Amino acid sequence: MLNKLLAQYIAEKDGATAIEYGLLAAGISIVLVVAAFAFGDELDATFTDITAAMQGAG
Repeated sequence: MLNKLLAQYIAEKDGATAIEYGLLAAGISIVLVVAAFAFGDELDATFTDITAAMQGAG
């Protein structure tokens, strides 16, 4: 009985797929965080310039 359960568990592919999607999501999250830290000041300056231009135009 234990062998049958173990064989079914090994044959199951849904768990592996869920883990793969989890790793993919974690990798994308890490890239986004690193990009935010790397370009954060530049983006802040850009949005500040855009805000000033829009306030001046109105």
